[in-house]
Amino acid sequence: MSKVYVVYWSQTGNTAAMAEGVAKGIKDAGHEAEIVDCSSAPMDELKNANAFAMGCSAMGSEVLEESEMEPFVEEVEGFVSGKTVGLFGSYGWGDGEWMRDWVDRMKSAGAKVLNDEGVICQETPDDAALEECAALGKQLASV
Repeated sequence: MSKVYVVYWSQTGNTAAMAEGVAKGIKDAGHEAEIVDCSSAPMDELKNANAFAMGCSAMGSEVLEESEMEPFVEEVEGFVSGKTVGLFGSYGWGDGEWMRDWVDRMKSAGAKVLNDEGVICQETPDDAALEECAALGKQLASV
């Protein structure tokens, strides 16, 4: 059974709930899911992985969280080429610009972003958003 990492940052718990949804999809597909906060992500494991998920809520003027998630993503950009990533996160305002920017960053770094977009939801994820997260997890498990 292969392990798929779900790395995230969450302030209110909404993105953490989405991470649980992604992990459920990975487990439903018969793989092991490892959910970790971005501050304790095992970079060597991610460098060796074919695929993993990253989640972050929108902050400020629709950007990634700057003190923990942004430095993590900057490091990932250095080794993500050729890997498959699934992106997810919640927002409270705006129209999802932070996710479109993140998708573009990962593609520019050479990653394949599943579905060419991230899974997003406004505020607390509802059942439909959690189902989208689980579907993303299943896709990651099949890589």
